[in-house]
Amino acid sequence: MKTNMITTRRILAFMAFALALAVNAAAQDADSLYAKELLQPGTEAPDFTLAAPDGTKHSLSSLRGSYVVLDFWASWCPDCRKDIPAMKELYAKYGRNIKFVSVSFDEKKDAWTGCVSANGMEWLQLSELKKWKETSVSKLYNVKWIPAMYLIDRQGRVVMSTVMVEKLAVKLKELHEL
Repeated sequence: MKTNMITTRRILAFMAFALALAVNAAAQDADSLYAKELLQPGTEAPDFTLAAPDGTKHSLSSLRGSYVVLDFWASWCPDCRKDIPAMKELYAKYGRNIKFVSVSFDEKKDAWTGCVSANGMEWLQLSELKKWKETSVSKLYNVKWIPAMYLIDRQGRVVMSTVMVEKLAVKLKELHEL
C-alpha cells in the first residue's frame, strides 16, 4: 500500500512537471510567433504625440524620468479585452511608480472610449483613431500583433517587449523588488 502511494505521488509530480513545461512552452511560443519584430531591449523608444479622448495631446518624451508601460490594444480585439483585468491589476499594483499608457487602434472614438469607460481603465489612453496598420505609432513600434506591450525605462530605452501580459507582470514584479 505504501509503495502504491509513493508511486502515485511520483506520477502526479511528474504530470504536474510535464504540465508546467507544456504551459511554459506555449507561453514562449506566443512571443516567438508574435513578438519577434517588436523593438528589442536597449533600443531607444521612438517618441510620439497622440490625442487622449478629450483631445489633449500627450507625448512619450514627456514621461522621461519614469518607467512606462506602453500597451497597444483595440476594443475589437478579443485577446486585448481578455488582458484588460490583468492590466488593471498591474496598474492598481504599480501605477503609483510606473506610468501606464495604452494606445488604441480603434477607428471609432465611441468604441474606444466606451470600452475604456466600461472596463474602468483609469490610466492614460491615447489613439490616432486610424486603422491599426495605417497608424504611425504601429510602424514606429513594429506592432504586427495585438495586444503588444513594452516596458520603457527612465531614460527612454526599451526594457522588454512582449505580447503576453503575464511576462510583463513578472518584469514589473522584478522592478518593484529592486
